[in-house]
Amino acid sequence: MSDLNNATRKPYAVVVGLDCMTGLQTVRILAGHGVPVIAIAKSSKHFACYTKVCEKILIANTASEEFIDTLEALVAELPGKAVLYPCTDMSVLHISRHRDRLLDNYYVALPESDVVEMLMDKIAFVKFAQKEGLPIPTTFFLKTRADVEDAADKLTFPCILKPPMKSPKWESMTKMKVYKVGSKQELFDLYDTCRDWAEILMVQDCVEGTDANLYSCNCYFSKDSEPQTSFIARKLRQWPPEVGTSCLGEEVRNDIVLEESLRLFRKVGYHGLGYVELKKDERTGEHFIIEPNIGRPTGRSAISEAGGVELLYTKYCDLVGLPLPKNRSQKYTGVKWIYIRRDLQSAFFYWRRGDLTIADWLRSLRGPKGYAVFSTSDITPFFADFFNKFASQLFTRKTSSMPKPGKPKSEIREEVKSSPAHSETIVS
Repeated sequence: MSDLNNATRKPYAVVVGLDCMTGLQTVRILAGHGVPVIAIAKSSKHFACYTKVCEKILIANTASEEFIDTLEALVAELPGKAVLYPCTDMSVLHISRHRDRLLDNYYVALPESDVVEMLMDKIAFVKFAQKEGLPIPTTFFLKTRADVEDAADKLTFPCILKPPMKSPKWESMTKMKVYKVGSKQELFDLYDTCRDWAEILMVQDCVEGTDANLYSCNCYFSKDSEPQTSFIARKLRQWPPEVGTSCLGEEVRNDIVLEESLRLFRKVGYHGLGYVELKKDERTGEHFIIEPNIGRPTGRSAISEAGGVELLYTKYCDLVGLPLPKNRSQKYTGVKWIYIRRDLQSAFFYWRRGDLTIADWLRSLRGPKGYAVFSTSDITPFFADFFNKFASQLFTRKTSSMPKPGKPKSEIREEVKSSPAHSETIVS
C-alpha cells in the first residue's frame, strides 16, 4: 500500500468478511472495476485470503465489535472516505449499530437502524410481513416445549426449523442454515438438541418444490429508496441438498419475484444492497418469501455481474458520486453461476439417490457461466478451497459438528456426515 495516499485514485472499498465465498467474490468484482480494495477477515488461513486482488488484508473478529475498532484505526491510512461492503449478517448488524462512529469516514448504505433490526430479526419480519400482507409460509416461534407441542398440532410435515438469526453459538454448533423436519417426533427431538443454540427457534410450513423452485432478487436501492438495478435468478442445485446454499444457479425472468421484492423494500424505505429469496410451491404455483438478506452482497450477487448487470459497482458509484454504470438492466441471456466443489458434492448426492444422471449433470452445466471461487487470474483460492476440503475429510472423517437428533431426513444427514465441516463460512 505504498501509494495508499495517492489522491488521484478512486476511493477505497473496504470489504468486511473476506473469509467467505461472498467476500471473495466481492473483492474480485470491485477490483475488476479498478476499485482499490482492503479486506477484513477473521482468519488469514481461510482459502479466500489467498486472493491477490486486495491491497491489504486485516485480521479482526467480524462477528463482534472488534472490527469496528479496526475500521476506526484504518482511517489514519486512508486518503478519504471509503465504501463499506459488509459480507456477513453480523457485520451488517454491527455496522448499523455503530454507524455514528463510521459515517464521517465511510460510506454506509443501509436503511434506518430500526428497519435493519426488523429485517434481520426473523420474528419481527414475520410479524411485519403478516401485517402488510406479504406472502410468507405459516410460521411458529418456539421458546418452550409447550410451543413445540402447539406448533406440531398445526403444522403440516415436512416443515423447516431454523434460528431467527445465525448467532455465533449456532454457527459454532452446526454448519446447517436450516433443518428439514419430517415428523412430529423429529421436531421434538431436533428442538431438544438445538434449543440451547439460540434464544428462540422458528418453524415454518415447507413450501414444496425442488431446488429449482427457489428464486432470488438481488437489487440496489438509492438513498431516496429508488431501485437502481435488480437481477433475478434461481437455484438449480444447492449444498447441503434441499436446505443449503446455492451451488448452481441460473438467470431467469420471474416478474412475481421482482414485484414482491421491490414491494417489500419500498414499504420500509430501503437503502443499500438487498436480496429476497422466494419459493414457488409446486402444488399451487404460489410464491412465498423465504427470507430477506440486507445490507450486503450474497452468494449469488456474482451471477448478476456474469449476466452483465453491475450490481456491486452500482452501489459504489452511487455512494461516491460517480456516474452510474450503463449496464444495470437484466438482458436474460441465461447465464449460470457455479461453486464447482459444492456442486460436485450436490450432484454426487443426487446421482447416488437416483435423481440425477451424469448426462443430466453435464447438460445442467451448459451455457455462459460465472464462478463462485474459480478464477483464471486469481487461481490460488480455488486450489486452497479444494485442499482444505480434502484435508478436512482425510483427518476429521469420523468427527462432525452436525447434531444427531432423531432421524431428520436420513439421506441428507448421511451425506452431511460423510462431508465434515471444515474452516469455511457459508453465507447465502
